[in-house]
This record gives sequence, C-alpha cells and structure tokens, in this order.
Amino acid sequence: MKKNWIEKRIKELSSIGGYQKPEMHPDALKLDSNENYVISKQFQQDLINNAKKNCDVREYPLGGTERLIKQLSKFLKVDSSMIGVGNGSDQILDLILSNLASKQTQVLTSNPTFGFFEERCKLYSIPVTAIPFSRNMTLDIKEFLKLSKNADILYLDSPNNPTGFQFQKDDLQKLVRSFDGLIIIDEAYGEFGEFSLSGMVKSQENLVVVQTLSKSFGLAGLRLGYFIANKKFTDAFNQVLQYPYPISTLAIESAILALEQSTQMENAVQVIKDERKRIIENLRKYDAFEVFDSKANFVLFDAHGSYKRVYDAL
Repeated sequence: MKKNWIEKRIKELSSIGGYQKPEMHPDALKLDSNENYVISKQFQQDLINNAKKNCDVREYPLGGTERLIKQLSKFLKVDSSMIGVGNGSDQILDLILSNLASKQTQVLTSNPTFGFFEERCKLYSIPVTAIPFSRNMTLDIKEFLKLSKNADILYLDSPNNPTGFQFQKDDLQKLVRSFDGLIIIDEAYGEFGEFSLSGMVKSQENLVVVQTLSKSFGLAGLRLGYFIANKKFTDAFNQVLQYPYPISTLAIESAILALEQSTQMENAVQVIKDERKRIIENLRKYDAFEVFDSKANFVLFDAHGSYKRVYDAL
C-alpha cells in the first residue's frame, strides 16, 4: 500500500471546494435558495403533526418508499414501476453520476447550471462541456445539437437555475430525440415552467426526468426527490444503487399527506406565477434594470452599475 495516500486524497478533495451552501442570516427573509414561503407554515406544521400519527420511528420505514411511490404514481399519473425516490433530487443525481459516469464520460450541459451537479462532476473527475448562455440569457439549441454528437450524458435543468430560462418544448424534444446517451432533465422548478418532459419517458428509454417536492410543495427541509424513467433503469436504481432506507419515516408520511392535498401546491404555484409576472412588469418600468424572462419561481435581472446599491439596500 502506498504511504500517505489518504493525506494526498484529502488534499485533492479539499482543493475541489464543494457545493457552497447559503450563509445563515437570523431574523431575515431568506430568498437565496428559492424556497416556497407561499404555502403557510401552519399548513406544513399541521401536515407534520398528522404525519406523526402514522409514524413509529423506532422502526425502519419498511415498505415506506413503496407507499410513497404509489402515491406519486397517482399524483403523476405514471406507472409506479417508472418512479424512483431519493433523499432530495441532489442525492438522485449523485447516485447516477457516481455509478454511471467516469473520467471517460463526456457530459454536456449549460453554463451556468445547477451548482451541485457541477461540483459532483468535479468530485468524480467527469469531463464537462458547458455551453454558455447568450447576452440575453438564452441558449443556442443548434449548438447543443452539434456538440451532443460527442457527448455521453446530457444534463439540463428545465427551467434553468439560476437564469429561469426554459427551452421551447419543440426544441427540447428535438434535442432529446436526437441524443443516444443518457439524458437527465432536472425539473426541480418544473411546476413553475411551461411544460414537463415526463411524458416522453415512455418513448425515450434513455431519458430520466428528475423532480422534487422541495420547491413547489414547500418541503425543502424534508429532502424529498424523485425521478421518472423507464422500468429497467428504475429497477436498477431502486434495487441496486439506492440505499435500503433513503428517506425517513416522518418525511415519507408527510410527503404522502402533501400529495393527497396537492391543490395547496397548485394554488401556491399560481400565486407565485402571478407575482413573477408582476415583478417582471414593474422592474421593466425602470431603465436601471435589464430583466430576463423567467419560467421558475425567481426573477433574474441585471442592475448594471447599480447592483451594489441594490444588494446593500436588500
């Protein structure tokens, strides 16, 4: 065995940096993680209190994920054999990358994209080609079609974080149909967008659509993610890649109750969409701001020379 190998490896890991979590600011309204505060805290507390009645945390959640998948199946109108769950959508992405990609795997994505995905690619030394956004915060679909010929994995967050951009549905469908490798469409903000590609899973066996209950359902603290994919991929993920008990009993029971009351989520999403439109329209009244269209639950704008003043005022 080589001497000092562990010290060398730790030094290598330390140089990567890792995903940077937002800073804590007590007694402040925190907006930097795009969490959902429209769904009331009282509703979520009632949800968890009712979930506790179905819990015995002395026991492992045997059969719990299967019950959650069954409820997701009803909500999504997708066969349960095509659904997998995880401890947040980021854990699902991590398991896919760590088991299906390598140093020889070419990943194609956008720049910027979800920071966690970028950092995990660095951690596993996976080569990434990232197509930059244009000056008006759009992506060139022709460039993606061109570069995808040399890629093994295509990853796109739709809508994109942090720009709010979402391809036209026809363009994204064309890209998916033309790509032979693994396609990961991250729809963490999908409920706020124009469309979902989950319906394409039945015809595209190489497509994995990742979603979450963090944003639209306001359950970020419970860490609940899921994906929709073909049965072969899902079986391999659930039976081999995923941990035996990836989600806590309380989280499972809370998620099931939330899905049963999905109208709360739908109403909150509509409020957010209406507010998004209002914010964009009002910001565009001021010459100081260049405001970009958003299909997510946040709005990106450029304050140019005034950005520091705006930041300090906020």
